[in-house]
Amino acid sequence: MHIMETSLIQFIFLLFVAALYLPVIFFAIQRRDEGHAFATWLVILYALIAMVINVTEAVWQNQSDVFLFIGINTYIAFTLTAVLMIALQAFLKNEIWWLWVGFWLFWGLGLALILTNALDLPEIVWTNGNFILYRSRLGPAWAILGWLILIIAMILNLANANRQTRQPLLRNRLNYWLTPIVFTLIGDVLLFSGVYILAQPLRWFTAISMAYVVGTHYVPDLKNILRQALIYILSAVAIIGFYVGVFLFIQAVFGRTPNYNPVLAGALIVLLIVMIFIPFTNFVSKTVTKWMKGDQYDASVTIHEYSQNISNILDMDRLASIAVGIMLEAMQLERGFLFLVDTERQADGKRVYKIRSARSPEERQIVAVELQEDGIIASYLTREAKPLLQYDLDLLPAFRNASVVERNWFAKLHTEVYVPIFAKKQWIGLLAFGAKLSGNRFTTADLNVLSAHANQTAVALENARLVDNLMSLNQELRSARRALERNNQELQRIDQAKSDFISIASHELRTPLTVMKGYTEMMMDDNRLDENLKNMVKKMNEGTMRLHEIMDSMFDVAQIDSRSLKPHLQPVDLGRLIHDVCVEQSKTANEREQKITIALPPLPQVKADQNLLKKMFHHLIRNAIKFTPNGGKITVIGNQIPPVINLPNGGVEITIIDTGVGVDPNLREIIFTKFYQPGELGKHSTSKSRFKGGGAGLGLALSKGIIEAHGGKIWVESPGYDEVNFPGSQFHIILPLEKLENGQTHKVSEAVKYGIKNENEVRT
Repeated sequence: MHIMETSLIQFIFLLFVAALYLPVIFFAIQRRDEGHAFATWLVILYALIAMVINVTEAVWQNQSDVFLFIGINTYIAFTLTAVLMIALQAFLKNEIWWLWVGFWLFWGLGLALILTNALDLPEIVWTNGNFILYRSRLGPAWAILGWLILIIAMILNLANANRQTRQPLLRNRLNYWLTPIVFTLIGDVLLFSGVYILAQPLRWFTAISMAYVVGTHYVPDLKNILRQALIYILSAVAIIGFYVGVFLFIQAVFGRTPNYNPVLAGALIVLLIVMIFIPFTNFVSKTVTKWMKGDQYDASVTIHEYSQNISNILDMDRLASIAVGIMLEAMQLERGFLFLVDTERQADGKRVYKIRSARSPEERQIVAVELQEDGIIASYLTREAKPLLQYDLDLLPAFRNASVVERNWFAKLHTEVYVPIFAKKQWIGLLAFGAKLSGNRFTTADLNVLSAHANQTAVALENARLVDNLMSLNQELRSARRALERNNQELQRIDQAKSDFISIASHELRTPLTVMKGYTEMMMDDNRLDENLKNMVKKMNEGTMRLHEIMDSMFDVAQIDSRSLKPHLQPVDLGRLIHDVCVEQSKTANEREQKITIALPPLPQVKADQNLLKKMFHHLIRNAIKFTPNGGKITVIGNQIPPVINLPNGGVEITIIDTGVGVDPNLREIIFTKFYQPGELGKHSTSKSRFKGGGAGLGLALSKGIIEAHGGKIWVESPGYDEVNFPGSQFHIILPLEKLENGQTHKVSEAVKYGIKNENEVRT
């Protein structure tokens, strides 16, 4: 009866243990990590196999074949250990995990050969007289040998992975794998020893510890747990020892006195312990922390010191050095960096964060990286505004789709934590710190301290960035100024070279051109010359005259450049002068079907060089014809200007208005320079009448020189350059009037109203 009750209790106990595997399976499914999906399914497989063997063992309690039961348990232990080994390899991302599957299959094949006696082994396989190895025991022995190899291999693999990883958080998580390995070792040893009732619960602990370490990204710090436990145990033992020692001492000294009260003595000892408890536990805590290489720094002192040291720093290099240096010394870190974050807008409107070094000496070789606004890493830092761990970047599924370039950049820093710096809700900087020298992980308290430092760095960094940008801008301005000075010197040299060329060419070519002009005119006057030859000579004469005209212009420009142009001043009737110029240009205007209109009121005569003014108006009128399309209109108007500051005696303004292509506002000054040609030089025509035909590029430069030689001013006004709508342009010329003696008046010319179109002329 007693045996039946015991069996029933064991049966119920084993079924209860089997039922406990269901929460383990649900926990593994619920907490499954996309990065460890394969390892999660192996945990579930382990739990299912263990649950089935638990139920089977509960049912098999009353069976008589004990040896078969022991063998099956041994084989299952080997299989579960193999599943544990493969799960560990999958968690470690070991690409050769399939070798252990092959090992299990190979060992299973050997077991099958032994159990089926395919090798035709004798009943007694081996004996030395004292020990006999039966063939029936060879199968379990083979399974135990495979189990032992797997246990040793797991411990070695885990130790190797722990040694190779540089992340304390991952190292701490790997340490949790010791728990299922230890449970497996103890439980299977008990099972091999025949203590089945204790072995099965240990398998449940193995399954739950596997599910926990695979499905939990942030596991508690084992080293910290051990440190706290050691502090508690040492403190408790010391206090108990102190209590007992002092109590025995008082008992020995005062125990025989009549008034001795043990209760009062105990109360006094407790009071003494209360007085020394806090200092004593603090001493034990510091001692244990130092012995276990724990972190010892005062966060409040560190933050205060940090704030005092960086508050007034405006130099970027010094800020990076001091800000990082304080943290490295206070928290005992391997390395640290300060980065600046520049926000740039792309053509599609999206933002790009450019992370560049703050240029402290040890960071100059770090290449900048660009993070896309919608990228996973940048989105996390800007959205969460809290530290990012390299451990998370490497292992969390959320960061698995991050850009390879971004992941590699962060990996090459060999740092463990990245703390964003924000100012006015804008991401402006990034602090990156390496692992602790002690090898400990970054705790939540550490991350809070780093975030506080980042907040204090924000103002100093923003000020330093402004100063740095200002210094960079000043440097760029100085460089631009030096470049501008060099360019100005080069332009002056080029301009002098042009002036020298004009002077030499105008002097050297005038004589041969005069000779050519004279002989061609003589040949044209010779009646004996053949008519065809005469036409050829006529064309030669026209070309010579064109060259002569250009040389005259070059000569005048050379005189202007050398400031040797001396106008021969005499009274000039501007109305008659402009009329004569327009008549000379009438043939060209008629060819282009253009209308030239003059509407000049009575104007005072100016004292000027008539020949130079005629050249000037000749260039301006011809320029208006050239850049006005067929059928366009050119109008010349004028008015008298009363005395003003720049014209103390008053002046005369002449405006030439056309309906042509106009002038680009950015080129209003450039068009008056020597040799300037609008558009592409190679596409210009040398015709004087063709639309936009080219020339020597001296007309406007000469006109400006002539006007300025008379003390006047010339400029152009135009809405812009447009070859479709033809906005036109207005060239304004102001000539000053001479100073009059008392009682004198300026002689006034007649009004001129004139129109030319298709060779019809009207003048009043």
